[in-house]
Amino acid sequence: MAPINLLLVDDEQSFVEIMGQRLGRRGFIVAYAFSGQDALNRLEADDSIEVVILDVKMPGMDGVETLRMIKKKRPLVKTIMLTGHATVNSAIEAMKLGAMDYLMKPCDLDELVSKVKEAANRKRNHETKILEARMRPYISKRDKDKIISKILES
Repeated sequence: MAPINLLLVDDEQSFVEIMGQRLGRRGFIVAYAFSGQDALNRLEADDSIEVVILDVKMPGMDGVETLRMIKKKRPLVKTIMLTGHATVNSAIEAMKLGAMDYLMKPCDLDELVSKVKEAANRKRNHETKILEARMRPYISKRDKDKIISKILES
């Protein structure tokens, strides 16, 4: 499996740096953002990002609003909400908006790694299905399988 590209978004810079280092040691390619707007800018500039780990409580644009904007601009990107200030309402709203999961800080790193891998797999599978649907009218099944396997290897 190709390395997973993720974006870690939290207004607590020390948390982002420490968590980013820990995730980087696990083989992830980690980009950082310290606000909702910064996250949107990074997603706009880097279409390789597959998973966003997003804090709920941030000054300015909060995590739920950031999630709403992510889903409008990059609907296939998977988002995991991570917060130290969970409320039932914010969890329900985030899930309705398309968050894949909602975890409490501090969270178990192994659990977070597992969720990130699951999210990336879902995104990649969805992209594969879209690609297959677009290719169907133009190529045979055998050729399609070869092309898809080459794309997934890269």
